[in-house]
Amino acid sequence: MASKRILLLGGHGKVSLLLTPCLVARSWHVTSVIRDASQTDDILATVKDDRRSVDVLVSSLEDVKSKRDAQQVIDRSKPDYVVWSAGAGGKGAPSRTQAVDRDSCIHFIQAAADTPSITKFLLVSYPGSRRTKAPWWTEEEWAGTQEVNNGVLKPYYPAKLAADECLTAIASRRKDLHAIVLRPSRLTDDEATGRISLGKTKARGKITRGDVAATAAELLDSEARGWLDLLEGEEEIAAAVERVIRDKVDCVEGEDVERMIQQYG
Repeated sequence: MASKRILLLGGHGKVSLLLTPCLVARSWHVTSVIRDASQTDDILATVKDDRRSVDVLVSSLEDVKSKRDAQQVIDRSKPDYVVWSAGAGGKGAPSRTQAVDRDSCIHFIQAAADTPSITKFLLVSYPGSRRTKAPWWTEEEWAGTQEVNNGVLKPYYPAKLAADECLTAIASRRKDLHAIVLRPSRLTDDEATGRISLGKTKARGKITRGDVAATAAELLDSEARGWLDLLEGEEEIAAAVERVIRDKVDCVEGEDVERMIQQYG
């Protein structure tokens, strides 16, 4: 694939710090968006042998209050692909989670959709971000998911769900926009294995941040689209990506996509 320009939102997150060298290794250029200039050295340290392939853009996502604000960031970086791996991180009041994980993310989705040169948008979410039981889950798995969503992940759950649904709806309108919602389960800092379970997985599990980053890069370098749950597993990453594309796996199954389109499309 020809060299691409990537806008990485949430560039100082743990997954993003691992993703940046994965993208640069494909001869792509990364604009990493961070909220604090003091984080710059951490970004550049991930690609110390090829720093010319990374730009750092200091811009707080919390300050993105409109599609126009998001468009200004996009216009400065001129990306082909956008990756949202940002979030409030559970810090601050619930209103901060809504402002970043929901509102800012949706503004970027809308701005990206209105930018014809952007052909892929990868959003990092989580498996429990859905309204109904996944058809391949057990009742026990769904009950456990609901307990978490309405407990420790409240108000994170509705914020992420809104962003996931907005991207899905808008991609249904702009057919040439590959919308990828990558939905890893509990993240760990263990050493990456290169082996995963991708697609219709169990409701709960774990996955290393390194494997999330490697999977995201592989998905961006493919024709993948749709919702894809991600856990640790036994399948090599490239083979797993090839399989979900071939079999047209989409974990949005069971959700009301028409309602999403009516609300956001």
